[in-house]
Amino acid sequence: MKIMKRPNILLTGTPGVGKTTLGKELAQRTGLTYVNVGDLAREGQLFDGFDEEYQCPVLDEDRVVDELEDKMGGGGMIVDYHGCDFFPERWFQIVFVLRTDNTNLYSRLEGRGYTGKKLLDNVQCEIFQTIYEEAMEAYDEEIVHQLPSNEPEDLERNLEQIVQWLEQWMKDNN
Repeated sequence: MKIMKRPNILLTGTPGVGKTTLGKELAQRTGLTYVNVGDLAREGQLFDGFDEEYQCPVLDEDRVVDELEDKMGGGGMIVDYHGCDFFPERWFQIVFVLRTDNTNLYSRLEGRGYTGKKLLDNVQCEIFQTIYEEAMEAYDEEIVHQLPSNEPEDLERNLEQIVQWLEQWMKDNN
């Protein structure tokens, strides 16, 4: 097994909480490789059908894991996806669950064209902390952290916190 010089980071949370914005900026600041699982799936057609109710493709989780396996072993990856419990636990050294106030989230999802059941189910997912609970069950609780993502200032604070964690990880593991 390869020894990682840089950690893998999972950014997760309900759609609309700011994972992509945070992940892209984090990659730019740190030189880590950013992967948006939704984009990866679209590019590689890693789907297993179509969900008529939510009007979206169904992710083929096994194929996504197969696609990412080699990249993850070397470390230095930022993975962005709203689901988190299908990734192998060994892949990540830290998991950040972004959280957003329900009013903000509702507006963001409406702006993306979410309506009806899809809109309400995603807001309820945030209210009931569904993604956070999935992360706590799927990974060692010590590596799962919640980050607020409501205001533009939160983005900068979150970036600073993650960069600080990354620098400490690098000192401790190299």
